[in-house]
Amino acid sequence: MKNVALAEYHVALGAKMVPFAGFNMPVQYSGINDEHETVRTAVGVFDVSHMGEFILKGDKAMELIQKISSNDVSKLYDGKIQYAYMPNETGGIVDDFLTYRIDEHTYLLVVNASNIEKDWNWISKYNTYDVEMKNISNKTSLFAVQGPKASEALQSLTDIELADMAYYTFKKGTFAGVDNVLISATGYTGAGGFEIYVANADAKKIWDAIFKVGEAYGIKPIGLGARDTLRLEMGFCLYGNDIDENTSPFAAGLGWVTKFTSDFVNSENLKAEKERGSAQKLVGFEMLERGIPRHNYEIVDVEGNKIGHVTSGTQSPTLKKSIGLGYVEKAFAKEGTDIYISIRNQSVKAIVKNPPFIK
Repeated sequence: MKNVALAEYHVALGAKMVPFAGFNMPVQYSGINDEHETVRTAVGVFDVSHMGEFILKGDKAMELIQKISSNDVSKLYDGKIQYAYMPNETGGIVDDFLTYRIDEHTYLLVVNASNIEKDWNWISKYNTYDVEMKNISNKTSLFAVQGPKASEALQSLTDIELADMAYYTFKKGTFAGVDNVLISATGYTGAGGFEIYVANADAKKIWDAIFKVGEAYGIKPIGLGARDTLRLEMGFCLYGNDIDENTSPFAAGLGWVTKFTSDFVNSENLKAEKERGSAQKLVGFEMLERGIPRHNYEIVDVEGNKIGHVTSGTQSPTLKKSIGLGYVEKAFAKEGTDIYISIRNQSVKAIVKNPPFIK
């Protein structure tokens, strides 16, 4: 089990630690509902230093990324970020990831913690372009400062005008007295905020500085439990639950980041699938009766016939009702369609609802 740089610090803060993606991670501090509310209304900080970071550098770095990415990397400019997935060769998804263009020949790729080794090997397999690759995951800490008060709380720590940063852009600068900090206007909560990339050696200094300036804004540490409820309220996919090696990106609703402007891994087969359509579709749903949908629960029709399965589900702290994501046959994918979740051999009624679940 790996530890993030501040693992002992989280224990001292009273965090409940759990194994996640091979790391010992804080799942909650004050409680999931309290932490969730803090991010929705004020500002909270997640230590997500388990995430993976690769630097790709060279004259043909863009060509390599274009080969393994579903999106059109040529649309990036310095300081711009792009969401995409890596298609595998059989119609599924290796991982979903972010690409940061640092300059014309230098890119940062941010990948999921559980897929660091797999992604590295996958990209290396296609690196026929003599691109220099560095895995900086073990040297890098990542703090997600999320919530409507994030920019106001952090502004005194940097000369970068945080409120002026557009969504999915980043800047490098001095933050809390530390040089060369990457500040990214991204997040996994839908509540606004930033993700801050720092060297492990500076992690504690920056964490402490964030909490000192954030005290007046009700800042709190937030665990992975609330990260999951927050992302689910927005309908954001989680790799390993909602998408995986066997998932069609079109069934998963990722057609919007599938650009056929150049050839990439399995692009011809994916183009054919787009034209013929997918048999299933990932949908959001709200429970109309009591019950919490769990990963892999069956989704059935009114007569009890299986029509799909749940991929993610939770009790929404904001809506005070259960919500979820799941794959269903296309005939049941229209918003407003009644479906049923099989919970302990009971068919519990739900309704298809297009995410995000909250506005």
